[in-house]
Amino acid sequence: MSEFRAERDSMGEMKVPTDAYYGAQTARAVENFPISDLRFSRRFIGAMGLIKSAAAEINQKLGVLDDKKKQLIQQAASDVIDGKLDSQFVIDIFQTGSGTSTNMNTN
Repeated sequence: MSEFRAERDSMGEMKVPTDAYYGAQTARAVENFPISDLRFSRRFIGAMGLIKSAAAEINQKLGVLDDKKKQLIQQAASDVIDGKLDSQFVIDIFQTGSGTSTNMNTN
């Protein structure tokens, strides 16, 4: 039996597996878009990590992100790049056309 925690976002409360790094928005996307059983490739997930790491670097240099947060984001991004968090990318590859769910899952 899976255990869940309650996560809340602007659309309400969702049950999220206790061991998940993601939150309500990703859980909602999984529930709302069970289109195929296809997930994003390792290469795509790694690229998302590279983008998040670069964004943290630039935002710190611009003064809108403190150094500690930059370091934490870059450590998480490194884990994404290295494939350590692939199991956390659970949304269907065809979830939407805008990519919002993909971005929120990556965050």
